Amino acid sequence: MLERLAHIVIRRRWYFIAAWIGLTMLGAYSAQAVSTRWLEEFSIPGYSAYEANQRTLETFGTGAQPPHVIVLSAQGDVTKNTAIEQAIDDVAAQFPDFRVASYYSTGSRAYVSDDRRTTFATFYPPGQQGFDAETFTGEIRDAFAAAVPPNVDVHLTGRDALYESEGGDSDGPSVLTEALIGGLGATIILLFVFGTLPAVVMPILMAIVSILNTFTLIWVLTYMTSVSLIVQFLVALVGLGVAIDYALLMIFRFRDELRHGADTETALVETMTHAGRAVIVSGSTVAIGLFSMVLLPVPVIRSIGIGGLLIPIVSVCAAITFLPAMLALLGPRINSVRVMPKRIVEGTDEERGFWWRWSHFVMRRPLLTGGIGVAIVALLMIPAVQLNASEAQAKDLAGPATEDAVIGLQRLTDAGITQGVIKPFEVLIERNGSRAAAETVAERLDSTEGLAGAGAPRGWQRGETQLVEAFPSVDSAARSARGTIDDLQSDVLPELERELGGSTRLTLGGTAPEDRDFVHAVYGKFPLVLAFVILLTLVLLMRAFRSVFLSVKAVILNLLSLGAAFGIIVFIFQQGHGSEAIWDVHATDAIISWIPLMIFAFLYGLSMDYEVFMVSRMREAYDETGDTKSAIALGLARTGKLVTSAALVLMFAFFVLSTSPGVDVKQFGIGLAAGIIFDATVIRALLVPSIMHVAGNWNWWLPAWAGKVLRVRATPRPALEKSD
Repeated sequence: MLERLAHIVIRRRWYFIAAWIGLTMLGAYSAQAVSTRWLEEFSIPGYSAYEANQRTLETFGTGAQPPHVIVLSAQGDVTKNTAIEQAIDDVAAQFPDFRVASYYSTGSRAYVSDDRRTTFATFYPPGQQGFDAETFTGEIRDAFAAAVPPNVDVHLTGRDALYESEGGDSDGPSVLTEALIGGLGATIILLFVFGTLPAVVMPILMAIVSILNTFTLIWVLTYMTSVSLIVQFLVALVGLGVAIDYALLMIFRFRDELRHGADTETALVETMTHAGRAVIVSGSTVAIGLFSMVLLPVPVIRSIGIGGLLIPIVSVCAAITFLPAMLALLGPRINSVRVMPKRIVEGTDEERGFWWRWSHFVMRRPLLTGGIGVAIVALLMIPAVQLNASEAQAKDLAGPATEDAVIGLQRLTDAGITQGVIKPFEVLIERNGSRAAAETVAERLDSTEGLAGAGAPRGWQRGETQLVEAFPSVDSAARSARGTIDDLQSDVLPELERELGGSTRLTLGGTAPEDRDFVHAVYGKFPLVLAFVILLTLVLLMRAFRSVFLSVKAVILNLLSLGAAFGIIVFIFQQGHGSEAIWDVHATDAIISWIPLMIFAFLYGLSMDYEVFMVSRMREAYDETGDTKSAIALGLARTGKLVTSAALVLMFAFFVLSTSPGVDVKQFGIGLAAGIIFDATVIRALLVPSIMHVAGNWNWWLPAWAGKVLRVRATPRPALEKSD
């Protein structure tokens, strides 16, 4: 089929080029048009804490976001300081849409330090949470500065304020800027890979075509379903890397065929037959990893999966139609206009060059090279198994010590007030509007293990619905707080419901319980996602490689590569080795909960690209020669430069992503960048060839029954024994 498509593209190349140019012009318009249609909200439908927060938001206008925490200190007993009480009332009046709680509205000592010199108030901002949710942090800080008397020390802290103190409110590079930076880095790498101007320009042109046409499909998709704002960054940077990867594979093979004396048409047919097939398989593995996200009950994650799925689809289509048309047009001129000395960029033939020497070294020392690879993977697995998928604690969000939010957090700590006030728990009381019910709930929570105190603020009532605020005795993102959340949901609140009687319903809400809902929603279903991805990948690879062993090996090594990527981000960001020195980020003792999932979704397929590129060439060489050792050496020699070059392009694109503000984006970008380069070096250059050498002819085994099911030629065991 691909051979027939190659001939069609060659004969109709101008039609294909014109069609892609027209579609790309539409894509430029779509990229602008879609900018107003992104989903900027977050939801976990069906999970109790999220649903409680949404009902609170519907009733009170607040509750979807954590509060700003106003820390007030004075000489003397703050519980008797009418100036502080008046200041809180005055600022609350200026922000009538906020929900406010303090000692003065509850009478609870949970809001006051033991020495009575420090107190705090919680100001819950209105509106739904989202990427651009307005919090009024600066306005409230200024209002308090003007409202309190000179002898009162006042600071505003809280999750959003701490995030802003770290630079989270600053504008990072735009999508266009990041794409341009990534494109510039890719161009420099391509100069050293190809050395001729047309060969360098083609992958960049392919990336532009793929990215803009992906935006067209996503624009259409936004009229059918919501698509997360995050997708635009993924399209720009993942699209850049994937499109260039596929262009590299095609151009490498095309130039290789030309170098061995083929004419343009023959070279292009061979390129499409072999490299084009590898591109389709590679794109399918990327698509499988992303498509698996639709199995998770989180709309934002599903939209990222569906939107991200379009990236490899468009890139594959462009790689087997637009790029061949351009190569047919250029022919041998792909090697013209040299901009880098030939001695630097040539040497990809099997007879010479670093990768030819390395492949034969691996063939001579498979146990040594394999052992080194296993040792490196094992070292990275040590931090990987310590991965803590959770939101960062308040102390780990803090920026410079001079920032007001950081000073406020320190004032709380010095006063002996729990950092759990940064993200309090809220208990939603429904179908019972009596004040006695709220006070009963507050009293019970006040004496519950794991909670530092609770209060039932006056005014937090709308008809038969009320709220009680409670503070965990540790930061609500700490590991020990998870047990408190579970106890409240499964024991304490159900028992209180029975005690209050009637139709009273009590539900635990607040940001921290919702964070736990997200972890349960995502990672509770993750075994199903993993099984789905592994099963489809095995079937796809068994058909592509015509081998059981190679397919199983590819999946196992890919999982090891993922584990190594997790180990790297745990080592850097969770444990803090280099995070502050390089990225100015404190060790967080956690990896933000959605990061491991997204790294899995993208890295699984992207790293499998390199396995497909390499093993497809080895399979082709074995089919031609029947010699396992020479096939492995030839495949590694021919694809080593391709794989490392493609990995460098992707690594640079993801490293650019890590320059965006926010710890979460940094963790995501570095995890992908480190995972890609690790996979291309340790996994593909050390483990793949050494394992295949040890496996010998078992590499090519495919039972007859499997060949019939997959509709490919089988290699049964007797043939293996005969070839030994």
